[in-house]
Amino acid sequence: MSNRRSRKPAITVCQTDFDRLSSLAEALHARNPAVAEELLGELDRARIVDDAKLKPYTARIGSTLHYSTDTGDERNVTLVLPKDADISKGYVSILTPIGVALLGLAPGQSIDWTSTHGERHKLTVNRVSQEQAQDQTQDARPA
Repeated sequence: MSNRRSRKPAITVCQTDFDRLSSLAEALHARNPAVAEELLGELDRARIVDDAKLKPYTARIGSTLHYSTDTGDERNVTLVLPKDADISKGYVSILTPIGVALLGLAPGQSIDWTSTHGERHKLTVNRVSQEQAQDQTQDARPA
């Protein structure tokens, strides 16, 4: 017997991202409750670790990911804060359905997600790099 609803993969989030994203989700709740609830749900199920203990292949704010979809598409995207989002450059806001789905994943993990148009998709992470993650973390620290 097959379960049509697949279970979500285990995810890991560093403390800095958890704190930032919790605040962002709370602020977003009035404007976009569906995405805010999805993000809060992901944060609730995430394993939270100290920033220094987050594995370098784990998707976080500033990570660049290569993923493939069930439709055969392949994409490279960088997860960013909403103010830095620019789809023409592949900068995807962490507060979008795809951004929320990618958070905390590692290569080889797959997740089902629902697009803004209500379509269900499955994506698989192939690679994660942290070239821009350090910049995103430092930009978010208070002066």
